[in-house]
Amino acid sequence: MMLSFWGNDIWPGNSPDLNVAECIGSIIKDEVETKMLSETEYNRYHEDTLKMHIENVLTSMEEDTELFETLLCSYPSRLRAVINANGHHTDY
Repeated sequence: MMLSFWGNDIWPGNSPDLNVAECIGSIIKDEVETKMLSETEYNRYHEDTLKMHIENVLTSMEEDTELFETLLCSYPSRLRAVINANGHHTDY
């Protein structure tokens, strides 16, 4: 069986600027990190504290339809920005 590869100079699209899930993940990470840094030094390093903040952030985001709508509606402009940047980094 012969395998065909794309080669080292050709890569499939993998732009974080087009990945809405990655954007949401970044928002979650930033909010949880802010909450963890507000904890006392003792609580900051406990797994239970981390779990609590993750659950709280996710629960607060469940009803934030505006965030999800904004991200999804921004997709055409994100796509245009990536095309205009020839696939390179954009401001998104």
